[in-house]
Amino acid sequence: MIQLTFGDAEDLCQRKQTRREIFLSQMDRVVPWQALLKLIAPHYPTLGRPDRQPYALATMLRIHFLQQWYALSDPAMEEALHDTPVMRRFAQPCEWRKPMLRRRRCARRGVWLLRTGCG
Repeated sequence: MIQLTFGDAEDLCQRKQTRREIFLSQMDRVVPWQALLKLIAPHYPTLGRPDRQPYALATMLRIHFLQQWYALSDPAMEEALHDTPVMRRFAQPCEWRKPMLRRRRCARRGVWLLRTGCG
């Protein structure tokens, strides 16, 4: 279970559901998630490099479906997860901020390398 932000909690109290919310709730009920996860699990990597562990399979599968339904590229999907609470709740991400943190770490490391003269 992911922790809701104040903005997400405020959106849950709205009276009218958007078409996107209705569509995603229907797809959540209709798509056989467990059967698909069983088919994909043997082929999905479980271990990665120490600094780049793979995301949860269920989250990646839901993100893939979102990309197909809404015709989004990888960068557009990442932006949609950041901007759209409905998509974020549907994807059920556990660590959706991870790529941004990785970029910040790399940027800091690059600045450090330049300051020390190692890079």
